[in-house]
Amino acid sequence: MDTPITRAEHEEFRRRMEEEHARQNKRIELLEESVEKTQTIAVAVERLATSMENMCREQERQGKRLEALEGRDGQMWRNVVGYVATAVIGIVLGFIFTQIGF
Repeated sequence: MDTPITRAEHEEFRRRMEEEHARQNKRIELLEESVEKTQTIAVAVERLATSMENMCREQERQGKRLEALEGRDGQMWRNVVGYVATAVIGIVLGFIFTQIGF
């Protein structure tokens, strides 16, 4: 192991090491790009999740408002039916009383 290497052997070793470094650097560059894309996707998914949460809350609020509006319309309909029934009963009673002579 104490034998020195020739200049040609040294140059061949240096060239192969530089090729290996270039290959490793390219792999590292590709990995960095991949990590950056993954981070971008993660941020986009986080924003999407936040947006979905907000949409869900808004739908719940709108559902409550819709129920209130539907209930109000239903109550108005019941009031109208009550008024019509009262009017019909009043007309019938009025007719009966006019026939009796009151």
